[in-house]
Amino acid sequence: MAHRRHVTTATGSVDTVLSRMRALDATLPAGDGIAIFNRVYLTVTEAVDRDIDGGRFPDARAASTLDVRFAERYLGAVDAVADARRPPACWRPLFQFRRHPQVRPPQFALAGVNAHIGHDLALAVVDTCRTLGCAPGDLEDEFDRVGEILGSLEERVREELMPGPDLLRIADPLTHLLGSWSLERARDAAWVAARTLWALRRLPDMAGEFAARLDEAVGLAGRMLLTPLPG
Repeated sequence: MAHRRHVTTATGSVDTVLSRMRALDATLPAGDGIAIFNRVYLTVTEAVDRDIDGGRFPDARAASTLDVRFAERYLGAVDAVADARRPPACWRPLFQFRRHPQVRPPQFALAGVNAHIGHDLALAVVDTCRTLGCAPGDLEDEFDRVGEILGSLEERVREELMPGPDLLRIADPLTHLLGSWSLERARDAAWVAARTLWALRRLPDMAGEFAARLDEAVGLAGRMLLTPLPG
């Protein structure tokens, strides 16, 4: 049995963010769009935690820090809404449409994945580099391993939340809509965005502008993923 490491970062531990996500899972209504995303994200974060504890990351501290910084971006958006503040643009469509009766569960889930990977992941890499005093290239192995685990998130959405074969005919608009988004492309774009933000770190105005445009673009994609569909 693997020895549990309880790796702690400068901002907390994976156990801390898991506790937050489990608390959300216990309190949010099952059909709430945030609850639907939270459930699939919780499953993936638990898988990352198991891999860290099992020694399957080259650098457990780097992996833990990246995982925590990544989760904190999502939890920060949840906290912003709870405090009547505006969340990042990438998250606004999901919060705005979270109870829309004509938006289906896989749309909610993938809109959350889009926001979290398309925007949050790049900023989490930069946050991690600042915390650990390293460059993005030093985190590439951890980024790739986390990316492999994230791939299971998209598979879980499609396997558990997509309609069954008997509903394929009426689900054609949904299939077309969700088929237009790719986790692999979003992850690759996040890595490029992280490296760009790191290169711009001594030009804060340009870095801020780049991050703001990224946030808006990811939010636009999320709004399209949440297009209401006939029931």
